[in-house]
Amino acid sequence: MSGATQVSERPLTVFEKIWLPHVVDSLDDGPDLLAIDLHLAHEVTSQDAFRQIESRGLPVAHPEKTLAVVDHVVPTGTDGETRWTPRATEFATDLAANCARHGIPLLPWHHRSQGIVHVIGPELGLTLPGTTLVCGDSHTSTHGGLGAIAFGIGTTQVAHVLANQALLVDRPRTMSVTIDGPIPEGVTAKDIALALIGTYGNQGGAGCAVEFRGSAVTELSVEGRMTLCNMGVEFGSRLCLIAPDDRTVDYLHRRPYAPQGSDWDIAVAAWSQLRTDEGAHFDVELTLDATAISPSVTWGTNPAQVIQLGQRVPDPATLDDPEAADTARRALEYMQLTPGTDLRDVPIDAAFIGSCTNGRLEDLRAAAQVLAGRHVAPGVRAIAVPGSMTVKRAAEAEGLDGIFRAAGFQWGDAGCSLCIAANGDLFAAGTRAASSTNRNFEGRQGTGSRTHLMSPASVAASAVTGHLASPADLEESTR
Repeated sequence: MSGATQVSERPLTVFEKIWLPHVVDSLDDGPDLLAIDLHLAHEVTSQDAFRQIESRGLPVAHPEKTLAVVDHVVPTGTDGETRWTPRATEFATDLAANCARHGIPLLPWHHRSQGIVHVIGPELGLTLPGTTLVCGDSHTSTHGGLGAIAFGIGTTQVAHVLANQALLVDRPRTMSVTIDGPIPEGVTAKDIALALIGTYGNQGGAGCAVEFRGSAVTELSVEGRMTLCNMGVEFGSRLCLIAPDDRTVDYLHRRPYAPQGSDWDIAVAAWSQLRTDEGAHFDVELTLDATAISPSVTWGTNPAQVIQLGQRVPDPATLDDPEAADTARRALEYMQLTPGTDLRDVPIDAAFIGSCTNGRLEDLRAAAQVLAGRHVAPGVRAIAVPGSMTVKRAAEAEGLDGIFRAAGFQWGDAGCSLCIAANGDLFAAGTRAASSTNRNFEGRQGTGSRTHLMSPASVAASAVTGHLASPADLEESTR
């Protein structure tokens, strides 16, 4: 070991300003031992980790620095019933037992603060700028929208964090993605993320620590920033972050676990220093023109297979790369689409609004605005699942649930639900769904189902028209 890394006097990126002070030690020309401020656990990926540490007689080093929640397999009541499958019951029961045995706080099903792990962390004020955060879930990058270094880890790494509150990890390369220009009307953070992935590919981030910058990024709400960072893992990045600013401070103010009193003033002063210095070095620099983005939709089986609504499904025969052409052919075969098809002519059977990507209050408001006074097209099964019980209460206080129900949507409880087709929340084989989730992999929302990723507003518009559409298409149809 070479000793802990000292913060350099050279210009630093935001990533370096957070990472370097957290390095406990470093291997020469090797990984860093990184101190972890917060570990979030859920019922699916943590059980083996508990077994690993217990088999070695190791206690949880800092139980107060882990928060556990049930979210992936809990029933969300989308069919009006409470369904606990044997598998879901086992996961939830085991997590509760492990947390009780090790003194770890747990948010069980229907706790007033329960919800998707990447929704509750920020809304409770547990996710803070300048901190390090890990979870056994790939979309942990979400928390970077608040200026935290946050990334997903595997089961063995979860065990290491439980036992040591530290993690031996390679320091990623740094990348800046500058997104400039005013955001066009009707374009959301989800559309920006899909445009980025479509432009540079699902390995464009190539394991990097990505800092999103530029006027379009600062224009986004904090919830929009979390959506952008959430989708960053679909860009291939290791983690994503956005420098905190006044919007970040306003979002966190008076959150339950955010600093209070004089500690708040100290924290805000520290967060104000989390800016990339002039002249700081990035290993890779990319740009994206926000003014050229419009509402988008995926046509294939990974998020990079995306076009703007109004464009036509590409022809694999026009692709120069044989591997890419073969991937596109297989995707079109699975999706049952023909090259040259305008995706606005593609009918849907189902619509889903929710997930850690787009299950926040802002997302539900955007969808409800589209749905107000309208109704889901005949034959379309439409479901909305709030990202947390806190979001659910807030939405119901605003009457959003009434708008969803009047429009023909099922209104659920908090959980991951149809993002991963867990616990009976799934679409049947052959179902074509417009979805506000993050992955359109084969069978992601049910074996044999077909997923088109869109923003919540576009999902709502698609549900109303019965085919893939954006809110602008609804306005056109009424002129």
